[in-house]
Amino acid sequence: MVEGVDLVYDSEGLKILTERECRELLGSVPLGRIVYTDRALPAVQPVNFVMADGEVVILTSAGSKLAAAARNAVVAFEIDQFNRDISSGWSVVIIGHARVVAEDGEISRLRTLPLTPWSTTEPTHYIAITPELISGRRLPPQKEPPHP
Repeated sequence: MVEGVDLVYDSEGLKILTERECRELLGSVPLGRIVYTDRALPAVQPVNFVMADGEVVILTSAGSKLAAAARNAVVAFEIDQFNRDISSGWSVVIIGHARVVAEDGEISRLRTLPLTPWSTTEPTHYIAITPELISGRRLPPQKEPPHP
């Protein structure tokens, strides 16, 4: 526990993570989920990602629904981890504007990141999400193991 910082819990007993804790967790997993709008309905897609200069960066094929839907749109991005053996885990959610990276200099820089497209048959777009709201929760380890 950090001196001078109180632990805060929500009404469900989950620890509310600080923004700093959330940002640290963003670099700890390689897979997340982006939530965007597709034909006026919410859509969720798993994506691999990296953090670069405070933004979430993902790759998608140029003709994908995600590439079209994420242009200057507000999206949500979620990562999580859960340990079933001790019933403990966490979740971090980012809400922010997504943009398709179009500047050659920025694209060149992003190509050096450890990010690989899942499909190599089509040209790819880099999508960057600038976090505007960051929240997270942690489920503390349970005292007793879960019953089978």
